[in-house]
Amino acid sequence: MIRLHDLEKTYDQGGGKVYVLRRIELEVKPGEFVSIMGPSGAGKSTLLHILGMHDGAFSGEFFFLDQPVHRLGKKERLELQKRNIGFVFQSYHLLDDLTVYENLEVPLSYRDVKRSERQAIVADVLDRFHIVGKKDLYPSQLSGGQQQLVGVARAVVASPRLILADEPTGNLHSDQGREIMELFKKLNADGTTIIQVTHSEVNAGYGDRVIQLRDGWIVP
Repeated sequence: MIRLHDLEKTYDQGGGKVYVLRRIELEVKPGEFVSIMGPSGAGKSTLLHILGMHDGAFSGEFFFLDQPVHRLGKKERLELQKRNIGFVFQSYHLLDDLTVYENLEVPLSYRDVKRSERQAIVADVLDRFHIVGKKDLYPSQLSGGQQQLVGVARAVVASPRLILADEPTGNLHSDQGREIMELFKKLNADGTTIIQVTHSEVNAGYGDRVIQLRDGWIVP
């Protein structure tokens, strides 16, 4: 599903280059559950944003579903992303001017799902996440944990092929966190590929393998 070859990410600073990612070689097969770990500043979130096609400013090769992402224009990249990838962000990234229900509808609108189907899918997800009573509220009316639950629900609502999660349980209490990880495990068992960034050894244990990043390098 994903193949990275000699991928590097740099920033210009004071007339020189600062490397955030160095010579990344990575392959993720369909249906894998991969955890990325490492200390703060190791490049974990940067790598996740490149995989999610939010950041196209890198060198090297990135293939996704056999598409050469490194050669695609911004519009093509966005189309590929919208149709295949769901995101769970540490800082929620919910749309403040939309209700919970409307936030959940957004990914479905990208995939040209009919309105009647959208209603059924959103109703099912609201029920699955026990947030039916929150559907007409705005993000500002929710607690941090509730916003994170909605964020996870939004990531899975359109049944993406790939879920990218950045510290998915960071703002949840332990029971909610365990529930989210069990949900990820079930989605993965049903065929969804998952890549998560985590500091938690427990969360990493839900995956098939762990990739360790340090100072921008993948280390054994």
